[in-house]
Amino acid sequence: MVFIYFLLAAAVTVFAAIKLSQYADVISEKSAMGGMMVGTLLLAGATSLPEISTSFSAAAIGNADIAVGNMVGSNLFNLFILAGFDLMLNKRRLLDRVSKDHTYSSMLGIFLTVLLILALWLRTDVTVLGIGLDALAIGLAYVIGMYVINKLPNLDTIELDEEPPDAKAPKNPSAHLSPKHAGIRFVIFALVIMAAGTALSITGDEIAVVTGIGSSFVGSFLVAAATSLPEAISVFVALRLSNVNMAVGAILGSNIFNMVILALSDPVYTEGSILAEVSGANMIMAVAVLIMSVLTLFSLFRTNTKSTLTYSIPSILVLALYFIASYLNFTY
Repeated sequence: MVFIYFLLAAAVTVFAAIKLSQYADVISEKSAMGGMMVGTLLLAGATSLPEISTSFSAAAIGNADIAVGNMVGSNLFNLFILAGFDLMLNKRRLLDRVSKDHTYSSMLGIFLTVLLILALWLRTDVTVLGIGLDALAIGLAYVIGMYVINKLPNLDTIELDEEPPDAKAPKNPSAHLSPKHAGIRFVIFALVIMAAGTALSITGDEIAVVTGIGSSFVGSFLVAAATSLPEAISVFVALRLSNVNMAVGAILGSNIFNMVILALSDPVYTEGSILAEVSGANMIMAVAVLIMSVLTLFSLFRTNTKSTLTYSIPSILVLALYFIASYLNFTY
């Protein structure tokens, strides 16, 4: 029965994510916020709500592996999603057409991942007011990083390429809404996603017990993939609506939010520093996320490539790393 509840919660999450993307597209088109800002801030924050409730719930019940594995696994899965869609639509050269400003959020995500790897390696069980020193460092780095990004200049020196002439974007069924009404509905469905995330956490923990697979693998893949469904659906819908900047921003922004959620889960975990208690399998995932993030950064920052094969190589490597990390984590 627990598997049925898990699938139902995942289905609700998918439906809510579709509606979120439609409302976010309306906000980006009819307000002063562009696709990049809406994707990186609004959509990324909303689609990360399942990770918030999942990691907080897991930390509260003392399951550090699901709490941390969910965040690291979600980041891994998010990059897998982006690379997958990039390969599926390689003729449209998605990562060549997006704003170069995405490299800022990509670099911040890489820096936060490096801090996570250091924390998993050192395993310093030092707390300040009940919060791990490593978690504090990640949280502080996020705040400073976002402040710096706000101050950095625009990297787009040329006008971004338009959608290819043969690409026909379907009409957004919510296009008739005003930004205000779209915003209200956006908030409602964000709360729906948060509730579904809590259900995913509880049922995921039960699945780990019933199957005996282990909390680390369940947290890193089963729960992480399920809580990353909003990002996957959001990217798919955004690309169908030809809002490439919102799609990429949703993935990169979500990965940054996930690192902050990981840090905020530490105070909820009452048995010490959460990063000092997790399985070593999480190091495998974190290193994979780092390498995949660097490949994504390269794809964003490089100049336009003429060869389709050359263009696709970084995304192919990202997909390969995902499956390698999956195998290593399962056999750890």
